[in-house]
Amino acid sequence: MSEREIAIAGVGMTRFTRQADRGHRDLVEEAVTAALTHSGLAPSDIQATFCASVAGGAAIGQRTLKNLGLAGRPIVNVENACASGSTALIEAQAWLLAGFCDVALAVGVEILSASRGPLAVRTPGETSWIFETGLNLPGWYALKASRHMNEHGLTLEQLASVVVKNRRLATLNPYAHFRSEVTAEEVLGSPMIASPLTLYQCCPKVDGAAAVIVCTADFAARHGLTPVWVRARALTSGTQVFTDAPEPADGAHRAAALAYERAGLGPEDLDVAECHDAFSIGEILYTEALGLCADGDGGRYIAEGSTSPGGKGPVVNPSGGLLSRGHPLGASGLGQVAEVVWHLRGEAGSRQVPEARIGAVHTMGGSEFELDSNACSVHILERA
Repeated sequence: MSEREIAIAGVGMTRFTRQADRGHRDLVEEAVTAALTHSGLAPSDIQATFCASVAGGAAIGQRTLKNLGLAGRPIVNVENACASGSTALIEAQAWLLAGFCDVALAVGVEILSASRGPLAVRTPGETSWIFETGLNLPGWYALKASRHMNEHGLTLEQLASVVVKNRRLATLNPYAHFRSEVTAEEVLGSPMIASPLTLYQCCPKVDGAAAVIVCTADFAARHGLTPVWVRARALTSGTQVFTDAPEPADGAHRAAALAYERAGLGPEDLDVAECHDAFSIGEILYTEALGLCADGDGGRYIAEGSTSPGGKGPVVNPSGGLLSRGHPLGASGLGQVAEVVWHLRGEAGSRQVPEARIGAVHTMGGSEFELDSNACSVHILERA
């Protein structure tokens, strides 16, 4: 397989914020229209669409796309927890590689701001002994943070530094929900949600949509497009955690290793990365999984500024990440892709990472707590 078979032709997204009154269709129409404008393509060019949502309900793609001139062509709906959007993008690429089409659209949408408390991880009426004992997503990540503190000496100040960095970067991002800085003292002084994670260390539940158009290299050449190339993509699912067997590498480590191998690149080649930071400990764990630092060293690595602009490593979450931009589940992975594409095309404005050539996008999905994750996807992208 050629390392340059798939091109990202265009991206678009709404702001991620509280806007539930707009409805799913309006959000999708804004994101898809922006992606079409960015690519220079018309709705008639799109040959298949993959629509991602976790809580959007049945036929979300058909309901939200019917007024955009996309009806009549294949529309596939995708749910894969928080990795739904990035999974939809992988499915779109699979259709291109299989020869089913030359141009495909991946779009994700979610409306979450109206919900209160931790998100349910089960369909109504379905039971889970883990969830019934009180474990929810903040608690799940809090346990990961406590383990990291016990095994590697992670400090509360290092956890807070993730939020401080991402809120600072988000001040430059018009798509972010939070656009004001916070101090470490404010982070640690915010209400406790699941010890040691405070309110500011948990991503906001917001509403939004994001879209990515992909095409074959031949189509890009014929239409004179200036693409961002997909050097590699990888998708893994989690493995059992309640077992006496030796603990295997988790889904994030396996997805990153696969993506680097397929791209013929390593973490040292990255200039920019969007990393799944639904909680502060997430960015620490997944910075390690991406190989930017040694396992156990993520807290110190971030706190010392290595992932900030001007640091010794790639800039991680220049968008402000999920902690600042917000996390509308089905749209989040595609919003991450949009951010990296803008940097690789030199279109990120005042938050632009200089001379960005190689970027990574890492998205986790979790709700099945008997596995280390539901899914993890990693994309490696390259400037044309």
